This record gives sequence, C-alpha cells and structure tokens, in this order.
Amino acid sequence: MEENIRENKMGIVPVNKLLLSMGVPMIMSMILQAFYNIVDSYFVSRMPDTATITGMGEYAVNALTLAFPIQMLIVGVGVGTGVGINALLSKILGEGNREKAAHIAGNAVFLGICTYIAFLIFTIFGMNAYLVSQTTDEIVLGLSKTYLSICTVMSFGCIFSMIYEKMLQSTGRTIFPTIGQAAGAIANIVLDPMLIFGLGPFPQMGIAGAAYATIIGQMITFVLNAYFHFKYNHDIKNGIKYLKPSSSIIKQIYVVGIPAIIMQALISIMSYGVNVIFGAVSTSAVTAYGVYYKIQQFIYLAGIGMNNAVIPVVGFNYGRHDKARINQAIHYGMIYTLIIMLIGLIGLQIFAEPLAGVFSLSDETLALCVRAIRIVTLGYLFVGANVIYQGVFQALGCGFHSLIVSAIRQIIVALPLCWIFTKLPNAESMMWVAFPVAEGIALVVAITFMRKIKQNRLNWTEKTVNNIDFVSTVTNI
Repeated sequence: MEENIRENKMGIVPVNKLLLSMGVPMIMSMILQAFYNIVDSYFVSRMPDTATITGMGEYAVNALTLAFPIQMLIVGVGVGTGVGINALLSKILGEGNREKAAHIAGNAVFLGICTYIAFLIFTIFGMNAYLVSQTTDEIVLGLSKTYLSICTVMSFGCIFSMIYEKMLQSTGRTIFPTIGQAAGAIANIVLDPMLIFGLGPFPQMGIAGAAYATIIGQMITFVLNAYFHFKYNHDIKNGIKYLKPSSSIIKQIYVVGIPAIIMQALISIMSYGVNVIFGAVSTSAVTAYGVYYKIQQFIYLAGIGMNNAVIPVVGFNYGRHDKARINQAIHYGMIYTLIIMLIGLIGLQIFAEPLAGVFSLSDETLALCVRAIRIVTLGYLFVGANVIYQGVFQALGCGFHSLIVSAIRQIIVALPLCWIFTKLPNAESMMWVAFPVAEGIALVVAITFMRKIKQNRLNWTEKTVNNIDFVSTVTNI
C-alpha cells in the first residue's frame, strides 16, 4: 500500500498536465461556490415592495452585505482548517505513512464539530451586537437577523462539506468535490426563487427563503462529499478510533491551518471594515461594494481553484524531496492563474455595466458598482500572483508568511487607504483605488518571501533547479 501511495499521480504525472487535470475540476467547484453568494443577492434584489416599504430589494441586498462577513468567516474557518488538513495529509501521504493519514482525517472531523459549536454560540450571544455595529436601520437589521441566524444555526453543512472536500483534494481526487459542489449549487439556484417568492408548493418566505435555499445546498454538498470520501478515498483509512483527538496532530494541522484561518478571517474583517468605512459615504456605497464583491468572486475563486491544485502537488512532492516538481508546480500554477485573472480582468472591464445591471439597483448604486468593477479589476494580475504564492507558502509549512501577505492585502494597507480616500473630495471614485494598490504592495513582499523560502526550505543536496519567480514567469509568458 505504501508503494501505491508513493505512485500517486501527484508524484508521477507531468506537472503541467497534472495541475490542469486537478485544477480544472477545482476551478469549476469554486465557480459553482460563487453561485451560493450571487444567486441569493440576485433574487432578493427582486423582492417586491410591501405596503409600508419601498425599495425592499435594495434593503435586502444591503442586509446580505452586512451578513456576508460572518458567512465568509464560517467558510474561512472551514477552508483554513481544510488547508492545514490538505497540506499535512498530502505531505504524509507523500512520505507513505497511511496510518498517520487516517488519524489526521479523524481529527479533521473532530475539528469540524468544534467549529460548528463555536458558531452556534456566536449566533446566540453575539449576532445582534455584530449587526448593530454596522447599521441602525431597523428594516435592514430585521432582514439581516433573519437571514444570518438561519445560515449560522445550520452551518454544519457548510463546515463539513469543506472538511471532506479537502480530504478528497489531498489525494488528488478533485472531480468528486466538484460533483458535490455542482449538486449543491444547482439545488440552491432552483430553490431560491421557489422559497423567496413562494412558487409551486412553497409559501413565500422572502429573505428567509434565500437562507434556507443556501443551507439546503450546503447540506447536499456535505452529504455527497462525505459519501465520495468513504467510498473512493482509499488512500485514507476510516474508523471510529481515528476520531480520538490528538494534540500533536491538531497542532500540526493548525501550524498551517491557523494562519490560513486568520487569512480567511481577514476577508471577513476587511468586508466588515469596508462596510463601516463606506457606510460613512453612503448606503449606496455599501450595497455597491457588496454587489461588486459577489460579481468578482467568479474570477477570484477560479484563481483560488488553481491555488487548491497547487497546494497538494507542492506538499506531496515536498514530502518526497522532489525539488524539480515543486518548482514546476509553482511555475505552471503561476502561469495558469495569471491567465485566469487576465481573462477575468478583460471580461469584467468590457461587461461591467451589464453584469451590475443584472441586479435591481438604484441608478446611484449601479453607477458606483460599475466604477468599482472598472477600478478594482486593474489589480487582478497582482491578485493572481499573491494567491499562488500564499498557497505555496502554506504547502511548504510557511503559513505565517502567507498570513503576512494576506494581512497586507486585506487589512494593513487596504483599510487605511479606504478610510483616507473616503476623506477626499472625489471619494466615491478614489476609495476603490485602495484595493489594487494594496495588492501591488503585497506582491512585492510575497516575491521577497518566496526567494528566501526557496533558499531555506528547498536547499537539498541534489541537482539544483533554477528558481522561478513572478518576474521570470511573466517574462516567459
């Protein structure tokens, strides 16, 4: 069995083809995941006015924007824990230690249970204070509470779908999570209008219907991912005994996982901070940011999909001390991701107005959203490079370096610049410039880290390979 593990495709298939075979399903999975966030916004933006409330659709979109940071935090903790599981599992499998891999998988499930309990406690004791800190509008508050309480109480589907997804990805079985994600996304898309507007046998549930459609989709993904893991993930043994918590394994998972969780949490902190900062400009600015963020996720998450392919390939070959394949994975992962981001940049620049126009927005909010798309996308090549470097750092056990780059992108540079630019006379244009500037500064730091990590982590006594950095990669394209 150890020989079979060592002959895993991550160690023998040509890297350029391997990343495509693993990355394309992951990209499709991540794009489908974006539907969870955008479909709700699309349909709730079309919620009809009531006898007492005019503009209900825009109120509802604003409510989803305020709830979004917590949803992203749930995803962030799940993904961050999953990244630690993915990196550790792929490395251990590369070393051929199947027994330890089973204990890692069991502890992954245990950590998923703990994560769900933590968010359940937040729902009971912290949700109201969180929402009130962003708005005093009673209509928006009521809608936000309804939507967010359902999503957090039923968040176990979201959390465990990611745990099993990462275990499948760690062994190179990327097609199965894509199937699970597709099934969940389709269920969400079909159920959204039915539950929101009361179509067919369902009563009209409004924004609560959007929440129920989301959590049902997540549960379907969870059930399918778990089924695929137990049926097809033969590299990992399963059993009740492996669920016993191991402090050493949990520590190893979180050496990479905690920085990854914090990185993902920074997205939530940034979204929360932007909501507060932009709220001082106008409610329309907050709504425009929320809609822009949902639109850009299709491109951003596609880049993350390739990142998710790079992590296990680098981790597996790091465990085997195969420097050549590690460098090839970085090289091709960077090229593929930059191509994805360039296509996204061009597409969003051309179709900014019709994409934003899909949502039922006021003229002011629509204009702000289009402006956001056209300015923020100018930094997409920086985004792509940062995403790959962060994944490589995680796969090589350098999660802290990845955390620093993420903090620069999301918090250290982005939020202060947002605040400064909102104080300028042309605030509604300048505030969007903060995001591409932050990405560019983070990239300079990431390149510096990558050079040092290659010297320290990959300095084995074997045939040396030319270091491939961002500048040479772009030149070679």
